[in-house]
Amino acid sequence: MFPEFNPHPIFKDYVRYETRRQFFRRGASLMGAAALGMLAPGLAKGAEKVASLSHAKNQPIGPHFAPRAKRVIYLHMVGGPPQMDLYDYKPAMGEYYDKDLPESIRMGQRLTTMTSGQARFPIAPSKYKFQQHGKSGMWVSELLPWTSKMVDDMCFIRSMHTEAINHEPAICYMQTGNQITGRPCLGSWVSYGLGSMNSSLPTFVVLVAKPTNTEQVQAISGRLWSSGYLPGQHAGVSFRSAGDPILYINNPNGVDAKVRRSMLDGLKALNEMNYHDVGDPETHTRINQYELAFRMQASVPELTDMSGEPESVYQLYGNEAKKPGTFANTALLARRMVERGVRFVQIYHNNWDTHANVSGRLPMQCKDVDQPCYGLIQDLKQRGMLDDTLVIWGGEFGRTIYSQGGLSKDNYGRDHHPRCFTMWMAGGGSKGGTIYGETDDFSYNIVKDPVHIHDFHATALQLLGMDHERFTFRYQGLDQRLTGVEASRVVRELIA
Repeated sequence: MFPEFNPHPIFKDYVRYETRRQFFRRGASLMGAAALGMLAPGLAKGAEKVASLSHAKNQPIGPHFAPRAKRVIYLHMVGGPPQMDLYDYKPAMGEYYDKDLPESIRMGQRLTTMTSGQARFPIAPSKYKFQQHGKSGMWVSELLPWTSKMVDDMCFIRSMHTEAINHEPAICYMQTGNQITGRPCLGSWVSYGLGSMNSSLPTFVVLVAKPTNTEQVQAISGRLWSSGYLPGQHAGVSFRSAGDPILYINNPNGVDAKVRRSMLDGLKALNEMNYHDVGDPETHTRINQYELAFRMQASVPELTDMSGEPESVYQLYGNEAKKPGTFANTALLARRMVERGVRFVQIYHNNWDTHANVSGRLPMQCKDVDQPCYGLIQDLKQRGMLDDTLVIWGGEFGRTIYSQGGLSKDNYGRDHHPRCFTMWMAGGGSKGGTIYGETDDFSYNIVKDPVHIHDFHATALQLLGMDHERFTFRYQGLDQRLTGVEASRVVRELIA
């Protein structure tokens, strides 16, 4: 079928540098196949063919049971939103203004180096008014008037907690289930488990929204949406807000679609020869990605062209939706993506790290996301998509009730706080109108129904039809999973 091929020395290095464990594992498979071939030749050949096809095509595992959600839109607020200024109402703090945080509340818990050297830890009650809304009676800050209209569609978790206290490990933990980089993120796991819903678009897309206020923007690393040890095809594809949505989406001058198709056919033949000689499954990943890129040259321009959206849609999301790169624009684009079969859309919105100037920055942050989040939920609902689309909102940790640095009645700052923070979900089988978990009067410790990051991941996978304990990938001799080896639970109270 193929002409004689003399492999490059680098291909021989692939075998030369394999580990002892890889060698014995390969040898064990060979001996097993030989024994099977002697006992049942037909069965051995059939099993080998099925395994080869499955491995080569990187077929998804598929759900373990009927899923409630088919797709996910994850809205990550980078920097850590202050829960006591948004969702975790603490009226008793008014009496503690400028008093030190009691040691009986802190209990010697770890602080960041930004406040550990402070002589005092003055309590800074939220300066924003709260009201109860909906049948659930959820308390919501005046900074979120649009969100307050839909609390009965939302499932609030006020008892999230993490061990990470600094941004890089905390964001990594929230996204991948581990503070150490190099692991697959939630989007990659979903891609690996459930596969594509549209062969002409990526399964997992990442959008980075630019905040209106850029006072203290956190670095967001592409490692957050890498596929880690999963096959490379499950990595997130990052869309840009300016210029071509994806680099090199257009052919260069002088190269038309026919020439491009011919080039890819030749490249595929060379890659198949490489796979035949070496057997590296990543070769087929590369073939699949080249083919997807070719199909995306037609599908992506249509996806990102919003000129056909009616004015009523822009009124729903807000006028900022007309400006590329804004949170409103990316929220609308996320709806267009899931509508066309993108399985997982990850949106990052930056600048929630309010160490100072809460009064100056937090209103702008909330204005960026408030109406667009409302518009997204209502848009999905109107299109009959909310029931099987899981929307997630939250950061990597919370903020402290005490002020970092100076304190005045007009302004204050808040440091990182991993002990408790608030997240919410909507749609996708989550239980709307639920308020789960409680914190103490200082929004410092959890007093009821704690939810760890791994519990949250287990619950999200459950909604997607995946059993987090059985959903694994073999790597370095271990069955790796998103929720790690620690005891984790599905929070059934969050599921409708």
